[in-house]
Amino acid sequence: MLVNQEKIHVYFMPGLATDRSIFENIKLPRDQFEVHYLEWIIPFKDESLKEYVERLKPYVKHDNCVLIGVSFGGVIVQELSNYIKLQRLIIISSVKCREELPRRMKFAAKTGSFKLLPTSLLDYLDYIEKLPLNQFLKKRARLYNKYLAIRNRIYLSWAIEKMVLWDCEKARENVIHIHGDKDMVFPYKYIKGCITVKGGTHIMIINRFKWFNRYLPEIILHGKILDKKTTKKVEQ
Repeated sequence: MLVNQEKIHVYFMPGLATDRSIFENIKLPRDQFEVHYLEWIIPFKDESLKEYVERLKPYVKHDNCVLIGVSFGGVIVQELSNYIKLQRLIIISSVKCREELPRRMKFAAKTGSFKLLPTSLLDYLDYIEKLPLNQFLKKRARLYNKYLAIRNRIYLSWAIEKMVLWDCEKARENVIHIHGDKDMVFPYKYIKGCITVKGGTHIMIINRFKWFNRYLPEIILHGKILDKKTTKKVEQ
């Protein structure tokens, strides 16, 4: 159980290229939690991950808070935890160390092929959404167009490189990891020691928000879900 205080300060860090809008449906009880949102800042040329995190650190204005990061934002909050005293460190749809990265990312790191990714494609999301696609692709295009809000190419190239080349060799013991068993970006088969969301994909923070609204307060307070049997009753 966390230490007693009037309210627990919770900081959310969005995923790569996204902003606070991915948390728009996440509702924590206001009598227990005060929510804050961290935003991406544009990196300097050749800025290291350590230097970037040091610049981001002043935006966390409360000691003994809770950090929650999604995807690459999960990497960021883990790095931030080196400099901030925390009550809880939670990552969602992310990885805890290089061992959990998929083979394609390890290959990209080894060969440098991540540098060839066409980050400029994000500029064409408005156009792609208007193409005569089937309903599934149209819905997915609208989703990406809505939530992939950070399209600065300097940031995108930097973030992809830092994700692929993240040099964390050993998982931190204090990380609480929430992961979907249908995640295709960070496949579940590589993930060890997590709270599993059945049917959860990489974007479950958006389309499985009911699960998070039910269980995230409990995970923040206790570090786990107390009655795992009840998780089957919460579906999107």
